[in-house]
Amino acid sequence: MTDAKMTQDRLTLEALDQRIAERANMPPELSYTSSLLEVGVERCAKKFGEEAAELLIAAVTKDQRGTVAEAADVLFHLLVLLRSADVTLEAVMDELGKRTGQSGHEEKASRKKHK
Repeated sequence: MTDAKMTQDRLTLEALDQRIAERANMPPELSYTSSLLEVGVERCAKKFGEEAAELLIAAVTKDQRGTVAEAADVLFHLLVLLRSADVTLEAVMDELGKRTGQSGHEEKASRKKHK
């Protein structure tokens, strides 16, 4: 892949998100990504949940190769879910950036106040 977002042959989340954006515009019969997005956010959310459950099982059973493979699936399906919900990766990364200036306990407590 000649993507400018590749770092020493390592795919970045931004590059994966760009690839998903490109495939979203393809006909559903030619793109798995497009076919997921075509059926809507509910299906994308269900698929993300299925992959997350598979990741949990792999991690708990100490299946390292399975954990790596399922984590990759989770990241892919998270980005597809975000796109289906009209939420950008940039918005999520900005939110994470806001949280880095405080401890996890402080951040979690502040979310409870805003609900």
